[in-house]
Amino acid sequence: MKTPHSVKTLALVAAFTLVATAGCSADGARENNTDAQSTMDSAATADMSVGEDGTEQNDTGQDDAGQDDAGQDVATELDGGVTDATTVGEEPYDAKLKLPQTMFAYANQPLPAHFKTETMGMHGQTALVDDDNTPAHNPITNAGATLGRVLFYDKNLSQNRTVACASCHKPEFGFSDDRVLSKGFDGGDTARHSMGLTQARYYRVKRFFWDQRAATLEDQVLMPFQDPVEMGMTLKTLAARANAAKYYPALFKAAFGDPKITTERMSLALAQFVRSMVSTGSKYDEGRAKVTSRSADFPNFTAEENLGKKLFVNPPTMGGKRCFTCHGGEGFVTMKATTNGLDADASKDKGYGEVTGQQSDMGTFKAPSLRNVALRAPYMHDGRFKDLAAVIDHYSSGIQPNPNLAPPLFISNGKATQLTMTATEKKAIIAFLKTLTDIKMTQDPKFSDPFVK
Repeated sequence: MKTPHSVKTLALVAAFTLVATAGCSADGARENNTDAQSTMDSAATADMSVGEDGTEQNDTGQDDAGQDDAGQDVATELDGGVTDATTVGEEPYDAKLKLPQTMFAYANQPLPAHFKTETMGMHGQTALVDDDNTPAHNPITNAGATLGRVLFYDKNLSQNRTVACASCHKPEFGFSDDRVLSKGFDGGDTARHSMGLTQARYYRVKRFFWDQRAATLEDQVLMPFQDPVEMGMTLKTLAARANAAKYYPALFKAAFGDPKITTERMSLALAQFVRSMVSTGSKYDEGRAKVTSRSADFPNFTAEENLGKKLFVNPPTMGGKRCFTCHGGEGFVTMKATTNGLDADASKDKGYGEVTGQQSDMGTFKAPSLRNVALRAPYMHDGRFKDLAAVIDHYSSGIQPNPNLAPPLFISNGKATQLTMTATEKKAIIAFLKTLTDIKMTQDPKFSDPFVK
């Protein structure tokens, strides 16, 4: 495997509006049809305009985009590598791609000081940066994440070209979905609710999906393509579909040094893009920067928001409700798959237990970061709660005695511990959770759809 460029990323430095048409015969292949053969009858016509070269500077002042001549090589390929072909089979897929003259900055994102230290240190929490699950072989680069962004939004990469990764992970909904269950390429419902992607980079266990069946993010990003409900492809058809699209060779060359298109490289680029989805600009972050500890009142918070924060982040000895035991650190990320007492009987959905076969894992699930949680209704792995009020009601009085409950939701005398809250406390916690919304991030152009409608 060729390692992506990290310090000196080959740049896609040309400003270009790329209009490509790629038509392929649908093969109907799905994940379980391992013997299915795919014929990709592709056609492409494209008009491209190339702007002037440019480079970017990273935080250290080093050239993160590569040398100007490398950018000129990419521009030459974009301008001269297009051929006309005749579409065979179904109607061509129109993909109109527009990328900026200078690549967006994904690598070396500046992080606030509170990401780099842990001032309270409760429940095994360490500095958020210490939980980074980025592997050494796949650091985030501007060119790699740019390619990942295109792959993330490209509907051409589903069986009938109707859905993309972004169809279930929408920025306006915290990179989740407002549907209880998302719709797959053929209209079928997904097995679980769409998980938010904000701060996915900081899950220390490194496993992905609600049931943690993917050992790494690099593994996870290829699985929805192969799911028979979600996107209905095989790795073979996925690679063929990408190879048939005229806009990918230059993007792959910028990211990996040559235009070879493989599903392994697709997984690396997609993982880079997802890991770049780091929230640092919420009202919480603005307040946190003004105090030495998150237990202190934030000067930019209302009295209700500060009460909610106190209830959420503090232990009972400091007037809190112990929410922080599970949703800890500055990332508000859980440290492992757990059960929150949704059901006493875990047989309907065994969660991580289905993966491990261990009784202690039955009914446990990974939980996403609470960053942007207010945008992500409905909630839980099955989308059972329509709003945050329903979620807080559950923790206040609805926790079921699942045998795998752990502190603070442990079982005593056969009953689950409830976090009993008053109406005022419930409203305050919801007000606090809304301070974790980062509209600057969800509306950042670098995370937006690069395909022109």
